[in-house]
Amino acid sequence: MNRIEQVFENEKAFIPFITAGDPDLETTKELLTAMQEAGADLIEIGIPFSDPVAEGPVIQEADLRALESGTTTDKIFDMVMSVSGQLEVPIVFMTYINPVYVYGVEKFAKRAKECGVSGIIVPDVPFEEKEEIQSVFSRYDVTVISMIAPTSSDRVRMIAKEAEGFVYCVSSMGVTGVRAEINTGIADLIQKVKEVKEIPCAVGFGISTPEQAKEMAAVSDGAIVGSAIVKIVAKYGDKSVPYVKQYVSEMKQAVLQA
Repeated sequence: MNRIEQVFENEKAFIPFITAGDPDLETTKELLTAMQEAGADLIEIGIPFSDPVAEGPVIQEADLRALESGTTTDKIFDMVMSVSGQLEVPIVFMTYINPVYVYGVEKFAKRAKECGVSGIIVPDVPFEEKEEIQSVFSRYDVTVISMIAPTSSDRVRMIAKEAEGFVYCVSSMGVTGVRAEINTGIADLIQKVKEVKEIPCAVGFGISTPEQAKEMAAVSDGAIVGSAIVKIVAKYGDKSVPYVKQYVSEMKQAVLQA
């Protein structure tokens, strides 16, 4: 059992997402430790990219702010390395294949391992092409997390069979973002995964309220929240740490009630 799977061993997990470098890397560093203190079980760090195809406007704008502030992949690695001694929860990068290729797959995987990063999510790499990065990351003990969407239907079993760490279950169609309601057959999707492999399943895309987090955690192993947190950071900038900490604490409590 790797570090990521251990997160889900005893209770439902809450997984927050933030964009590295929004508004600056010093604030990102403070947010990481604050979210851990607030009860986050695993933290996703988004590596900003100019064309994030899976993201809605909230995270797209955060990516632009981060890039404009001078955030680079190297600086993100340095930031994570500087705080790694204080982090006990697993860190997972979320990025796109372009930044990984530009940096160099081997070099990226090596630096991720050195910084203590446990996994990576690359939404624009289809299952059929996953092996070309997975073979490299697995050598450095960095787990490539698989995503399954409601549209995956016939491919669910195929993806689930090879999934590692946990499965990121996309709750709804379209890009990331806050949604008033989440109405999909997410429970059916998770059941299909579990029939193939006993692996934790966490639900993301659209969750923003404690009620939604509780609802999604009730049918899964955890809830992932990104845009709602990024909106708080956008509103308060470098003063956002206490607001994000409070929000993460409330969401974690909701997930535990599921």
